[in-house]
Amino acid sequence: SPPGRIEAVPCPLRGRAGGMDLAYVCEWEKKPKSNHCPSIPLVCAWSCRNLIAFTTDLRNEEEKDLTHMVHIIDTEHPWDVYSVNSGHTEVITCLEWDQSGSRLLSADADGHIKCWSMTDHLANSWENTVGSVVEGDPVVALSWLHNGVKLALHVEKSGASNFGEKFSRVKFSPSLTLFGGKPMEGWIAVTISGLVTVSLLKPNGQVLTATESLCRLRCRVALADVAFTGGGNIVVATSDGSSASPVQFYKVCVSVVNEKCKIDTEILPSLFMRCTTDPARKDKYPAITHLKFLARDMSEQVLLCASNQNNSIVECWSLRKEGLPVNNIFQQISPVVGDKQPMILKWRILSATNDLDRVSAVALPKLPISLTNTDLKVANDTKFFPGLGLALAFHDGSVHIVHRLSLQMMAVFYGSSSQRPVDEPALKRPRTAGPLVHFKAMQLSWTSLALAGVDSHGKLSMLRISPSMGHVLDMNMSLRHLLFLLEYCMVTGYDWWDILLHVQPSMVQNLVEKLHEEYMRQNAALQQVLSTRIVAMKASLCKLSSSTIARVCDYHAKLFLIAISCTLKSLLRPHFLNTPDKSPGDRLTEICSKITDVDIDKVMINLKTEEFVLEMTTLQSLQQLIQWVGDFVLYLLASLPNQGSPVRPGHSFLRDGASLGMFRELMVVIRIWGLLKPSCLPVYTATSDTQDSMSLLFRLLTKLWLCCREENHITEPDDALIDECCLLPSQLLIPNIDWLPINDGIISKLQNKQLVRLQFGKAPGLVGHTVSSQFDAFVRAPGQPKIDHLRRLHLGAYPTEECKSCTRCGCVTMLKSPNKVTAVKQWEQRWIKNCLCGGLWRKMPLSYS
Repeated sequence: SPPGRIEAVPCPLRGRAGGMDLAYVCEWEKKPKSNHCPSIPLVCAWSCRNLIAFTTDLRNEEEKDLTHMVHIIDTEHPWDVYSVNSGHTEVITCLEWDQSGSRLLSADADGHIKCWSMTDHLANSWENTVGSVVEGDPVVALSWLHNGVKLALHVEKSGASNFGEKFSRVKFSPSLTLFGGKPMEGWIAVTISGLVTVSLLKPNGQVLTATESLCRLRCRVALADVAFTGGGNIVVATSDGSSASPVQFYKVCVSVVNEKCKIDTEILPSLFMRCTTDPARKDKYPAITHLKFLARDMSEQVLLCASNQNNSIVECWSLRKEGLPVNNIFQQISPVVGDKQPMILKWRILSATNDLDRVSAVALPKLPISLTNTDLKVANDTKFFPGLGLALAFHDGSVHIVHRLSLQMMAVFYGSSSQRPVDEPALKRPRTAGPLVHFKAMQLSWTSLALAGVDSHGKLSMLRISPSMGHVLDMNMSLRHLLFLLEYCMVTGYDWWDILLHVQPSMVQNLVEKLHEEYMRQNAALQQVLSTRIVAMKASLCKLSSSTIARVCDYHAKLFLIAISCTLKSLLRPHFLNTPDKSPGDRLTEICSKITDVDIDKVMINLKTEEFVLEMTTLQSLQQLIQWVGDFVLYLLASLPNQGSPVRPGHSFLRDGASLGMFRELMVVIRIWGLLKPSCLPVYTATSDTQDSMSLLFRLLTKLWLCCREENHITEPDDALIDECCLLPSQLLIPNIDWLPINDGIISKLQNKQLVRLQFGKAPGLVGHTVSSQFDAFVRAPGQPKIDHLRRLHLGAYPTEECKSCTRCGCVTMLKSPNKVTAVKQWEQRWIKNCLCGGLWRKMPLSYS
């Protein structure tokens, strides 16, 4: 071993096949005049909201020209692709999502960088808003500036009860801050001629751009990558593409001086790849083909891949601080004591592979797993956790997941063109004639449980990566991994679609219960923050099992109830503005929980009715939401006698004291508002003109609430209450509740582990979903009136208004607001960016079915 280097750990990359399988494949339709062909280089990016962006070139056979396209898909509806002519005149070299998953950067081989944003917050409608340019200088690396938010996952503490122990906030400085410490948004790019350019987005929409050379002697940069340090600096790694040349590292500091962006650069220690210092391999791998930091916020670890025409070798390096030995002569003059020993930064090789097939693409994990010790033995102890692996794709069509530090095999997938015995040496495999289909670009999902690859035919493949990496783990361990990652998504707000890929119907009940248990262990403040997110998560899990499908309706109704309760309470104002007392909403909750009287008027007397005074137009505009509350209470009470029958929507509310208490509070508020504006009251069809429907329903609701208001002491409703509820259909017309439609997404069709083949632009005709047949009774048939699920407005059988639907739960609402009343606008603003379940919106065709 050459002086100053340690022996690497060689890894043959052999192991048992498994751990990955194809979930679905989506390809382009062949057209006679124009076809999508993969661009060179082909790039893709995966956002934390489970949107995937990738590039192709659209070839027009008649005009012989190429159009550089950017495609954006939602993983749940991959056929609903949004394709846009990027406007780039040269091939697109980089795509990068921002930390929120709502904006996308694209850069090309002419130095142009464009920032894409959602139009009207729609996942299938995008527009180019701002950008920057380094004229004629191809961009080789691109990244958004760091916003200073970093969460560490502690896998070894996955059994801890407190979320704060499992996921801890790491002290990390933003790349640049505005006044008050707010992170400044922007991006950094590295060009082929050795320039670094930084663009900053000012709050007023303007873009500040500065360009600087990485070092005095500019040289060609064939490969580059960007990472960030905890101190707010940026580290850039570059290579000229030759393995005989050093891989250079630079520290970049960005600042704003006198309203101008300023860039300072500094050279850091460089390294030569280990394979070039080995006499047996000195000239075997002439080109460095891949250069990646292991993570955007991990500038101390880098992955390098060197290749020849047929083979590759991969090395993992780590930057360490080491003590510099001091000569004895100087020791005698001035002895080194403790921390005064001079230190030096030095790159050390952690691991390296043996000869591999030629690597075509690399995908790195995005999970910020805390690995405090880089010792390989310690790292291998947790080798079954998915986020520890990175993916390597090969020219023979296979994909390997290897440990990101030791590079040892964790899982493997063989494409149709790469079926072969596992133990057969790479050098002995006969090469097939013609190029093999292989991934040219890959991305791991944000939980590393799925892998998206775009191959040399422009086809998109979605691979499912087993939480156990193909190894036999007991069910509890697999469930614990899924639960841990669900909790991570709950805390971060990231989308959890890729976790649902692994949930079998038999797991649903267990996961929902365990998730609820973990949630209930958290402190009250955190529970309040996560209250709606966990309900949405439970709903998406229950959708995957026929035995829990009815509970999906309950969870969405609960989300709607929480939203209505918050909105209506927020309209209440204290009579005297300077009252230090509780807010009217809090006081309402407190009084309703204390006074258990079944007479609505007696409860109402205890409230300061002057706090409930609203404008007449406001009250009338809220009638649709008020009607839903009234209808739902009536539906619940009427269904109480049938609770022993097969589970139907609304069943879980009959034992949910908290939700029944919310309905009770809203009934009191509605009763008071009805005194001011009788037309805002819910409309009931009663058999008797003298029937006080609100009083009747409140009395029955209170009796039911008293049975289950204490979670640990739930009692069965008495016979008298059930008898009264049996009489309800003869006193009032029971309304049909408009439940959410069955989501038309792909996730529930992937549970049988059969490959689903799709085509871009064509919705699949997948019929016979096992869950939907049991749910038909609650779904509106085609031709029946449709409803706006958020405004509770009827849209008619064939709506003429443009609508949008949720990518996750299928909730439908109008794209443009028909209302001008402030209170209703306030309600609609709650859902402008996301659905009530947290899902993204997508625009629907005009006459949706």
